Amino acid sequence: MHRTGGPPGRRTRQLDKAHPVESVTIAVTDGDRRVAYWSREAQELLGYTPAEIIGRPLDDLVSADGETVRHRDGSLLDTQVHLSPLSGATQQQNFLVTTIASPGTGKLQDLMWWMLEQQSPSLSIYDREGRLLWSNEAARRTVDLPQSEVRGRRLTEFLPGPAFEEAERRILRVAETGEPEYTELFVALPREPRAHAWAVDVFPLKDAHGRVHAVGMVGNDYSEQHHSRERMALLSEARTRIGASLDVAGTAQELVDVTVTVSHFADFVSVDLLEDVFRGALPSPGTRTGPLSLRRAAQGGTRPLPPGAAPGVGAVHTPPQSSPVVRCQVTGRTVLSHVQDPDIVRWLAEDPGQAAHARAFGTHSLLAVPVRARGVTLGAALFLRHSSSPDPFGPDDLTVIEDLVAKVAVCLDNARRFTHERGTALALQRSLLPGKPTLHPAVETASRYVPAGGNAGVGGDWFDVIPLPGARVGLVVGDVVGHGISASATMGRLRTAVRTLADIDLAPDELLTHLDDIVTHSGLPQDADDSDDVSASQIPGEVGATCLYAVYDPVSRTCSLARAGHPPPILVGPDATAQVVDLPAGPPLGLGSLPFEAAEFTLPENSVLALFTDGLIESRHHDLDEGNRILCRALARPQPSLEALCDTVLDTQHLAADGDDVALLLIRARALGPESLATWDLPSDPAIVAEARKRTGDRLAEWGLEEASFVTELVVSELVTNAIRYGTGPIRLRLIKDRTLTCEVSDTSSTSPHLRRARLSDEGGRGLLLVAQLTERWGTRHTRAGKTIWAEQVLHTA
Repeated sequence: MHRTGGPPGRRTRQLDKAHPVESVTIAVTDGDRRVAYWSREAQELLGYTPAEIIGRPLDDLVSADGETVRHRDGSLLDTQVHLSPLSGATQQQNFLVTTIASPGTGKLQDLMWWMLEQQSPSLSIYDREGRLLWSNEAARRTVDLPQSEVRGRRLTEFLPGPAFEEAERRILRVAETGEPEYTELFVALPREPRAHAWAVDVFPLKDAHGRVHAVGMVGNDYSEQHHSRERMALLSEARTRIGASLDVAGTAQELVDVTVTVSHFADFVSVDLLEDVFRGALPSPGTRTGPLSLRRAAQGGTRPLPPGAAPGVGAVHTPPQSSPVVRCQVTGRTVLSHVQDPDIVRWLAEDPGQAAHARAFGTHSLLAVPVRARGVTLGAALFLRHSSSPDPFGPDDLTVIEDLVAKVAVCLDNARRFTHERGTALALQRSLLPGKPTLHPAVETASRYVPAGGNAGVGGDWFDVIPLPGARVGLVVGDVVGHGISASATMGRLRTAVRTLADIDLAPDELLTHLDDIVTHSGLPQDADDSDDVSASQIPGEVGATCLYAVYDPVSRTCSLARAGHPPPILVGPDATAQVVDLPAGPPLGLGSLPFEAAEFTLPENSVLALFTDGLIESRHHDLDEGNRILCRALARPQPSLEALCDTVLDTQHLAADGDDVALLLIRARALGPESLATWDLPSDPAIVAEARKRTGDRLAEWGLEEASFVTELVVSELVTNAIRYGTGPIRLRLIKDRTLTCEVSDTSSTSPHLRRARLSDEGGRGLLLVAQLTERWGTRHTRAGKTIWAEQVLHTA
């Protein structure tokens, strides 16, 4: 009689499909129906060894109804039992016991059983001690062992390893707590070439009263989904992590970090680029036939490299022609190889360092991908897998990494273009800024320009030191909003405009007014887009610019200054006390029709005046007031020189991560003493001209400048005569000796003389022409009291 299932509360078990026979002889009984013979098939089928079963009653092996046999673990097999009497010489009746697998009836119970047996997930049942009771066909195929060998054994007894130890702990924990658990395993099963990803559900099997009788486990192999998810995660990480900085080496290192550290795509990655890329130049397109010189932009791996196994980051090297790095660049196609491929064997023979790397880590698979952007090859990326990653690179990996490297190539090309533009802007910026400390009798100077860090690059910050007549000096610092070549070009135009206006000796507030007019009338239209793509031929008022201009007179030690939307300077007195100069705030340049106000104060000798742009005090970490306080403390620190003080200030104050460039100009004030000055007040009388020449000659003799007497007396005579004839009194004559000899004649008239070419019949008009020919330069400076005409001569004395 055949049964497809047991009575309520009873489990039945189908014959193991590893033994698909019509009938199986399992035993022979003696006359007392005790087992006298036990076959090998019976041992595999029912789990008893001959020692355990021979001599036991046959009733211990069959169900109560005699229809099927019972396994050693107590479960009933889905079989039919047949007893065949054996004839013999003895009077006792012996029997041959055979079993036949039940063919099934197609009823619901059969269908349910077939569904469990034929499920694609691995299904298994364990008792409360963690011993296997039953597993379906998928589970048996997974472990590659017949059920007779694993039934009654714990999981770790036939699947050793940490992952299975953890699964067994979960089975026992579920049996104890009655609470289901879920885990994911990434493990290679016996005789599998690569690890698989498994989603494992472990759950209790309870009766109607909630008592746990066994533990069920369902394992789903979701390796394909896992690998797809990993590939998508790799591309997602690449989108967020790569290209954040416009730095060639930094972008290459981001590729290494994503593929090694974040996604574990490879065990070692190196990125080699052509030398032109680091200079910002575009490599020439076309096929390369000769040796390829590459620079290692980035590299990284899961384990430290042995010495000499690879070029260091930044090192220039020439790989052999057999190298996959060279081959992929020459052909423009990715190289996917096993380490035993003939081409790779030849490469390792020609590259001892790479061969040492391969031996040290057991390299078995590699990918070499050309880095190409806009049809030009920039370099190549090499991906290696070692013995710690048994899975070799495959076609799916090839598709993903080519897509990833293509995106990285665009980022690298953007970084290259930024490097090129930044280098051009920096060269322009450097050419427009003073190249070394300015030598001037009125001040000692030190300066710094620091381009912004990150993606901002070179901006429009600038400074200048402008020699003015009368031993005075003009000091200027400004800031054009924006970065790049446009900002630098705009800065250059502003600097030129300031120098032109300073040359006509305007007061600081007047100079800023004229500069504001220039910016306003040559700026962008009101509806222009406020972007960085401003033409370098324009000064964009809408983009924004600030400026501070100061004039220091070492004779009177007065400093007059005005600012247009710019931070005020900081004054450090001789006693090392630092304070922000109280200076009226003017509007930024380009707004138009708004006044600027100048302030004047005495600059003590040996005091330090610091002029700077807002990048030095502006930070996301504090406001401007706090930035000024920090800067005051840095400037007040005693230093042996202004150069050392510049370094101290930048080390303390400037935060490159804040993304703004910095210009810093420090000046130490000097004073011209009475020994370098001669001043006379003269009446408005033509007879005084001779006396003025005599006083001049006497003073030059005291200074040891007799060789300059003839020209100087001629200049004094002409300028005093003009002041008497065309100006109004009183008249003041002043001589200033420093590196030049300056002659100044001041009066209260605002009328300025000018050069003209005299005709033969003219009685006058030749004096100023002689002054212009005999001196280095001359000019007129308007003051609140009138005007001053001056002329300078270069002194050739030591």
